[in-house]
Amino acid sequence: MTRPDLTACIITYNEEGNIGDCLDSLSFCPDVLVVDSHSTDATREIARERGARVMTRDWPGHIRQMSYAVEQATTDWVLWLDADERVTPELRREIETALSGPDPAVGYVFNRRIIYLGRWVKHGGWYPDRKIRLFRRSRGRIGGVSPHNVVHMDAGARTARLRGVLEHLTFETIGQHVASINRYTDITAAEMVKRGRRLLGLRQWLNPAGRFLRMIVMQAGWLDGWRGYVLAGLGAFDEFIRHAKARELLRDHQGRDLRGFEVVYGRPGDTASPVFKPPPGRHREPAVSDPGTDRRA
Repeated sequence: MTRPDLTACIITYNEEGNIGDCLDSLSFCPDVLVVDSHSTDATREIARERGARVMTRDWPGHIRQMSYAVEQATTDWVLWLDADERVTPELRREIETALSGPDPAVGYVFNRRIIYLGRWVKHGGWYPDRKIRLFRRSRGRIGGVSPHNVVHMDAGARTARLRGVLEHLTFETIGQHVASINRYTDITAAEMVKRGRRLLGLRQWLNPAGRFLRMIVMQAGWLDGWRGYVLAGLGAFDEFIRHAKARELLRDHQGRDLRGFEVVYGRPGDTASPVFKPPPGRHREPAVSDPGTDRRA
């Protein structure tokens, strides 16, 4: 079968343990682009050895970095992945078939199979985790709310679903998961404040409990055994700590209106807290906290 006219895009920072297998699963793509944020490990060298086109760029945030990668694609069709994801053989065959058909859709949705603590998690809202990852960049764009990328298709654009799955290798230890929650809730709390979300005291207590019950009971997380309970418990913690951090930000900024400000944060693994960057024409607000201070210390 002729290789599809397709560019695969990955953004990286210190992913030497993941990038090799990710790129091996993309061998059917004529163009593979890795946009790296000055990794200090062997990520770029491994990518070049696998034949990828490697660009180095300062980190502007998840959405802007992936948007930049998509803009550098040499084809209209784009497949975007994280370094800890792999295209399964079944998904590869479906992608090749779909793009060689007479009337392909302009975007394709497929499930992600989440591997958590070494096992596929099938419940608790973690599967199927449907995402648009394959699309014509002339009909779609990268968007979302930091730190989560999503693809926004043009109005009326036709999408279709593929049965193959994208495998996502997440955390190998609970400690890694907790550290990730601590990092990402810094960002999501700042985004809540930026968007003017109302922070009701009751919601801070009810939302975590509701999330735990939803994941365990309504989404049958208990069927995943102890992993399901760990995920539900950490999901509730994520919900609680995000609201608590948002309240902390409002306290630190004395209730100032931060709507419209840009949330600026470091690369994955950086420990400095996010800061608010004012839009043009508005006075500068103080940083969320001293960038040199890690509140987790």
